[in-house]
Amino acid sequence: MIAAAAIPGLPEVAPGDDLAALLRPHVGDGDVLVVAHKVVSKAEGRILALSEVVVGDEATAMAIEHHKDPRHMQAILDESADIVARRPGVLICRTRHGYVCANAGVDTSNAPAGSVILLPRDPDASARGLRQALRPARCAVVIADSFGRAWRVGQVDTAIGIAGLAPVDDWRGRTDSAGMELQATVLAIADEAAAAADLARRGKDSGQPAVVIRGLERFITEEDGPGAAALVRERDDDLFS
Repeated sequence: MIAAAAIPGLPEVAPGDDLAALLRPHVGDGDVLVVAHKVVSKAEGRILALSEVVVGDEATAMAIEHHKDPRHMQAILDESADIVARRPGVLICRTRHGYVCANAGVDTSNAPAGSVILLPRDPDASARGLRQALRPARCAVVIADSFGRAWRVGQVDTAIGIAGLAPVDDWRGRTDSAGMELQATVLAIADEAAAAADLARRGKDSGQPAVVIRGLERFITEEDGPGAAALVRERDDDLFS
């Protein structure tokens, strides 16, 4: 059986806070800890005051097209490796991590007034550091963010940083219940854990950024593993961006 429960009573996280110390009492052997990226970003100081942003000509022009603060637009461009798709009010970017998402993950929600929150510089490294700090518990860590999807309406929480959890369960070459060999079935375990964790919260305004999932022990690994980088589709195989 798989069970997911949000950790209650966590305080607001600020730059420099010891996130592991706040979470350690709630995590045990066999647990998968899923943490919303914003608390990781806040603890790591990835909060950008818009007053410190120097706006260029490109950002100024695009801000008009997309109805955004030019400083916010500049932050998006600074966090983007390239722009995948755009139309007025919608900007889909590829981040330096390789993730394709709206606004390069630059977000104003739950951010201090006059600032934006950026993705962690290296979410996989953040997950590995948090997992190390939670030892001796034999656990896994997933850092999650909400992404849209090319084929579907709505957003789903997705793994952007992973340590100690198999990112995928590859069934190619195995057989289904009818004995047919599977050719393309690769289960996105870490993404499914991230989505399950989001369901365990009471909503985006719940103030519950961390969730413990139990029942996934078979996917926990001794090594930190390849991280969420293993979930990024190769550019030559990406039909949508």
